[in-house]
Amino acid sequence: MYCKFCGKQMDEGALFCGICGKSVNDNKNDEGDVKKIFSNIVHKVVNVAGIDTPSELKLSNVFSDVFKKHTHEEAERLFIAGTAQTTPNVQNALDIWPKPWLFARIFFIIIICYFGLYLGYDAFENENFLPGLIIMGSFMVPISLLIFFWEMNTPQNISIYEIIKILFIGGVISLIITTLLDAFLGEQSSSVIIIGIVEESAKLLPIIWIVKNRKYKYILNGLLIGAAIGAGFAVFESAGYALRIGLQFGAEKMYSIILIRGILAAGGHVVWASLSGAALFMVKGEQKFRWDMLLDIRFLRIFIIVMIMHGLWDMDFITSIMGIPIHMVILTLISWILVFGVISVGLKEISSLKNTI
Repeated sequence: MYCKFCGKQMDEGALFCGICGKSVNDNKNDEGDVKKIFSNIVHKVVNVAGIDTPSELKLSNVFSDVFKKHTHEEAERLFIAGTAQTTPNVQNALDIWPKPWLFARIFFIIIICYFGLYLGYDAFENENFLPGLIIMGSFMVPISLLIFFWEMNTPQNISIYEIIKILFIGGVISLIITTLLDAFLGEQSSSVIIIGIVEESAKLLPIIWIVKNRKYKYILNGLLIGAAIGAGFAVFESAGYALRIGLQFGAEKMYSIILIRGILAAGGHVVWASLSGAALFMVKGEQKFRWDMLLDIRFLRIFIIVMIMHGLWDMDFITSIMGIPIHMVILTLISWILVFGVISVGLKEISSLKNTI
């Protein structure tokens, strides 16, 4: 252990630094200071979005089941949730932090498939592996994130069949809307601010189409539906980029774009669309959707933050360290702070409903 005041190494078992005399406890306060600073950052971020600071949240506890052994039957039981026969009564819905784990298994399965296809295309020069390579590389992170949001949907009232349908249809619709808006705006569509407004609005419209089904009424439902549409958008967009780059610049550039977009997907379309969906459901609840709900400050606060983050994401900041775009890392952190804040609000909603029944 090194003294934070003078920088000298302290003897093992020593109660005070032999150079400056500061106590071991004074040095241990570093960890508490870091936690306090991070806690203040979290509080300020969620306060701007108009939501509560996540309560009783310990990430180590939430993700504690990821490294535990799970059986094939456990995964099957998760996948049958959400049907008319398997949706639990809200009284039985979990209102404490879930412990998702299936998303990690899906992620590793897709990684294995991706590298198998990579071997087939790169090592054996077999072009039949190319479409699968692009698809698996594009699906890897967005689908894993989508399964995470599905596991966090504690009402368990949306089946995996519905989510897959929303992913494909919502993803295609949002891409078509984006293309139409880009054509309408012309040269203005190249502005990063306009890109953020256009793409987030394009993902919002399919969410609005889906919320007309009043079966979906919980904040956590909105989070999941938004994530599904965002995942579809991210997958199709990334596959298009990979194919285009591969045809123009060759395999190495294609591998690079798949890797870069895969890593960045952790803080991109899936997360942003999930926040928009949750914000809309905060306003809608059990009511029938009305267009004036989009003017509610609870929705606008989060949706405007999402559009701003998207715009900042696409800006060419000179903030890279060892090739890592620091502004994207910061925006990813902010996005996930908001996600966990929204999940906390969603869990409180379930708890409140259980108490009133």
